[in-house]
Amino acid sequence: MKKFIVLTAFLSIFFSSVKAQETLQRPAYLTLGDSIAIVAPAGILKNRQATIEKAKKLAESWGLHVVLGKHIYVQNHHFAGTDLQRCQDFQEALDNPNIKAIWAARGGYGSVRILDKLDYTQFLKSPKWIIGYSDITAFHNHIHNLGVETLHAMMATSLQEKPEEIIKTVASFKKALFGEEITYSVKASKYNRGEVDVKINGQLIGGNLAILTSMLGSKSQLNTAGKILFIEEIGEYKYAIDRMLQSLKRANYFTNVKAVIVGDMSLIKKNTTKWGSSIEQLILEAIPADVPVFFNFPAGHEADNRAIIFGRDVQLLASNKQYSVTFIK
Repeated sequence: MKKFIVLTAFLSIFFSSVKAQETLQRPAYLTLGDSIAIVAPAGILKNRQATIEKAKKLAESWGLHVVLGKHIYVQNHHFAGTDLQRCQDFQEALDNPNIKAIWAARGGYGSVRILDKLDYTQFLKSPKWIIGYSDITAFHNHIHNLGVETLHAMMATSLQEKPEEIIKTVASFKKALFGEEITYSVKASKYNRGEVDVKINGQLIGGNLAILTSMLGSKSQLNTAGKILFIEEIGEYKYAIDRMLQSLKRANYFTNVKAVIVGDMSLIKKNTTKWGSSIEQLILEAIPADVPVFFNFPAGHEADNRAIIFGRDVQLLASNKQYSVTFIK
């Protein structure tokens, strides 16, 4: 019996690892005349009508038709409508065969409350792009485990930023949405860790640090083995970021990753008692010493928020001056 239990556990881990390496379904890239839905699965959209209209006009300028969720402007305390209303808008977008992408209006908080209320049956038969970042990480993780690629990119409310500051953000979003080639080159940070002139290939996964941590122990938790992990965060104390990192570390989140890419760590709060080290140092301390780590990737909660495709194989090339990330088509 003991041998059987050990064998069963081994096979479970083995097949879980194999599954983690499978190529995910890729939603069809958008073309002229396609429809995109803007829905609000999380935080309230208060005084954001003008910004949503800008997003609508942007998509229309690309030759797309735009459908707004019925309850997008409903206000239910913290949320953009009740769980049921937000779920209804998202479900209709998932099931509508004419809609080719679902674009989150904003993040905030609330996505996790509707994850398990949704029926993904029709979506899995004909996958479409799920787009957003921050709280939308909950969808990225959950849908990754369903076997479909997703798009970590600007949300509709990103258009409230100054136009000149989001030129690269918007351009990268359009490239990803329409299937153009994507390569990013980033100036090397003094904190980068790993061999010089190294090449790393792997599937890119990840998202917001707090949401990744909140997924631990659920069916939405990512299997990071053999993957390249991306993380970003905003508005936290250093001790809170360290707590998240330590939680992930204790769950073996970093044990078998090929590399970690660190995006924006924005608006870090100052505690009355100084932490005593940089964000970069506490990240490096939490991640095993043999795992390459690369900082300053332009994605997260800054105006310059480049689109990245989760579930897609990438090639990471690093030198002492820069590193590049190329998405394999």
